[in-house]
Amino acid sequence: MNALLPALTARARATVHSNPDAECRCTTSDAVLAERSDTAAVVRHGATVAKAHAQGTDAAELSLRLAAATRLGGTLLAPLDATPVTLHGRLVTFWPYGAPVDPDRPEAAPWEAAARLLARLHRAPVPAGLPPMRGPAKAARAIRRMGAAGPHPAAEPVLKAWAALPAWARDEADPPPPRALCHGDLHLGQLVRHPPDAGSWLLIDVDDLGAGDPAWDLARPAAWYACGLLPPEEWSRFLTAYRQEGGPAVPFDGDPWPALDVPARALTVQTAALAVAKSVTADGPLDEVEQAVVQACVRMSAEVP
Repeated sequence: MNALLPALTARARATVHSNPDAECRCTTSDAVLAERSDTAAVVRHGATVAKAHAQGTDAAELSLRLAAATRLGGTLLAPLDATPVTLHGRLVTFWPYGAPVDPDRPEAAPWEAAARLLARLHRAPVPAGLPPMRGPAKAARAIRRMGAAGPHPAAEPVLKAWAALPAWARDEADPPPPRALCHGDLHLGQLVRHPPDAGSWLLIDVDDLGAGDPAWDLARPAAWYACGLLPPEEWSRFLTAYRQEGGPAVPFDGDPWPALDVPARALTVQTAALAVAKSVTADGPLDEVEQAVVQACVRMSAEVP
């Protein structure tokens, strides 16, 4: 990773300066936006973002996902080039910079925009050959990460809640027939405004894009609402906007939970597993939010005979 970041920044700079019309504030805008050895590294130079995808990313599958983002440019942020390059053994893609959601202004969170973008994504045709949405695979990876971190008192109810999920939600069996084009990892960090100053909100991060159950993309806000972490009025805004945009994951009216229950439980377990792994690794306590998702797993595990 130490060698990758400077090389990635250099490639981002080269991409910017290869276009004489591109705006670049070289003295102020170099930044590392993400740095995780197990997933992606992301850097910014001027108006360009370079992303090194996780080791082992399949080039053919990534190319299909990039092509989908290019075709759906009004919903997904389109890459600068739909063909990845290789750098230090990692696949690298280049993107225009978009302004992220401000985490210090939760009252301004764009829940309606997120819902409308998801509905439009879910209504789009699934491109031929696109692989399955990777949501269940990410949940299973979180469970493995928790197990590798070591023992923790909260691990038992998390594992019990996990075991109660259907095999497809644990990535142990084929999922139900694909119903829609799905993002696969929806949260507010996956939205940017492009152009940054006055553009529209767009979805980013195509690494988990694929065919699957669109309810999975609603699962994180649904889980937060069920855990008491998302106020009812914000959940209502999100769900109402999704329905009004014609999203197919839930019925237009009536109870949405028959469709959302399994994905919301899976996302709760995933979040709790990552929290427990972090607690073990850092040798520190769970924070208030992490305790809430673990307690949700306790309640779910108590329902298991």
